[in-house]
Amino acid sequence: TPSVIDAGEAEMKFMSVKEGDPFILQTVVRQLYRDELIVWRFGDEGKLIAKHDVETKSPPLYDETDERFRDRLKLDHQTGSLTITNTRTTDSGLYKVKICSNKLTVYRKYIVTIS
Repeated sequence: TPSVIDAGEAEMKFMSVKEGDPFILQTVVRQLYRDELIVWRFGDEGKLIAKHDVETKSPPLYDETDERFRDRLKLDHQTGSLTITNTRTTDSGLYKVKICSNKLTVYRKYIVTIS
């Protein structure tokens, strides 16, 4: 079975950003390999906002059902980090990333405040 690295409460990252400024949610991964799946979620309800399956070599999917982030998300193909541009106060909240491969699963959480 794959190993699990859970960032847990102690590893939660807190960020404060000025409205309008871009920010990057960085993963702990230096380089993605061919079998990884990256899933980014937002809010307490864990709404899917971005997903990338490295193995399929398809472009990242951004969830367009949530108009909040339309055309403002960019996923880094090498690290899985997520950039959010043209920030708004409604972007404040909990962000979670899960990176899975056949070797391990990594979780990371971020609390972002836009002021």
